Amino acid sequence: MRLYNTLSRSIEKFKPLNPSLVTLYTCGPTVYDYTHLGHMRKYTMDDVLKRTLIYLGYHVKHVMNITDVGHLTGDDDTGEDKLEKGAKKQQKTVWEVARFYTDFFSKTMKALNITPPDITCRATDHIPQMIKLIQTLEINGHTYQTKEAVYFDVTTFPNYGRLSKQKLTEKLSGVRAEVRVDPQKKHPADFALWFKSVGRFKDHSMHWESPWGDGFPGWHIECSAMSMAYLGESIDIHTGGVDHIGVHHENEIAQSESASGKPFVHYWVHHAFLNVKNEKMSKSKDNFFTIEDVQKKGIDPLSLRLLFMQTHYRQEMNFSWKAAKAANDAFRKLQDTRGGLAAEFKNLATEAPDQTSVPYKTSFQQALANDLQTPKAIATVWEMLKSPLDSAEKLKLLDDFDQVLGLKLKTTKETEIPKKVLQLAKDRQYAKNNNNFALADALRKEIESQGYKIEDTHGVYKIRKK
Repeated sequence: MRLYNTLSRSIEKFKPLNPSLVTLYTCGPTVYDYTHLGHMRKYTMDDVLKRTLIYLGYHVKHVMNITDVGHLTGDDDTGEDKLEKGAKKQQKTVWEVARFYTDFFSKTMKALNITPPDITCRATDHIPQMIKLIQTLEINGHTYQTKEAVYFDVTTFPNYGRLSKQKLTEKLSGVRAEVRVDPQKKHPADFALWFKSVGRFKDHSMHWESPWGDGFPGWHIECSAMSMAYLGESIDIHTGGVDHIGVHHENEIAQSESASGKPFVHYWVHHAFLNVKNEKMSKSKDNFFTIEDVQKKGIDPLSLRLLFMQTHYRQEMNFSWKAAKAANDAFRKLQDTRGGLAAEFKNLATEAPDQTSVPYKTSFQQALANDLQTPKAIATVWEMLKSPLDSAEKLKLLDDFDQVLGLKLKTTKETEIPKKVLQLAKDRQYAKNNNNFALADALRKEIESQGYKIEDTHGVYKIRKK
């Protein structure tokens, strides 16, 4: 397996810390509003990464967070808490908002057949772990207090900016002076570990007691605290959107390594944006679509997986309904093809592919193992279905590939076709293979007289009830 590592800006050979177990942490949602398709591109490709690792023989322990407190509208500690903002907008409590949008997120994940993490952890359930981590940073000399918050002093971490490739001096000079909302904050790049229930946050709904007074955690500390609690101080892979590189993930590295003295993440995997008319799909631009919008247009949510995999995860992708409908048509074609194959060869579907199938399986594996080249993997699927392979081998390979594709093709309902019709179809295929087209046409008419029709697609025939 080879992965592009944002830390080195290169594709590297993947070497897990523990050969028997890959530790994977994926940045989860902030549950203050609807999960949209831009988010789901990232979670789908996280799932493809996880499925690929398992497909290639790795064991994976996967942790994902749910942010239900502490994420401000500005990543630089400006603005209000997103949960508070959502609660005001909808005239609900923050707890009700978090519960509703967490449920919507889970529903969306299920609709796209995304494998659930081994551990899904809410920020509000891990306040003690965050407080303990902040205390460690305080003991190690990386924090300072103001009347409003406890801050991480970025000047105490020499490697700050390593992920974004931006020097601290550049970061500091590049930040506007007016974003320093706390007048006691030393540097604009310093970030809050704990907000106190004073000033702009005196009426914050979510708050806990701490050694620094009543308050709530900053956004960045939660991922470090929870990943370290479940996966250890050093983890193999951490994923997120490209918008997290410059601030959120940079801050995670600083606080985690300052606390443990160990490398925090060995492979940083970042996903490019899903755009609409070349602009990032986002809530702030109000140009986003949800899973419900997709279903209202008669598009199967699973076809979105196929759509997302047609573009490499590190390339920006434009979403359009035309592309979504084309992906839905392709998905239906795969379903129909698999159903037709299974109707005749269901008893052979669990057997290992024979040697004639090896080149396709190798091509599929190599594409995925080379930094998740999913467009090439999808192309291999279609190439295999159009190949001279017999139908039994195509069925076995398609089911094998779907372990990564996650399209649930094996659950496609198989039509109960009478044995007489199945035999007629086999006889017709035999006649075609022997260039006896007159007999093949007669057998086709006989099949139709029985109430069924037969279609030839990609070298495979399909039988449907008329």
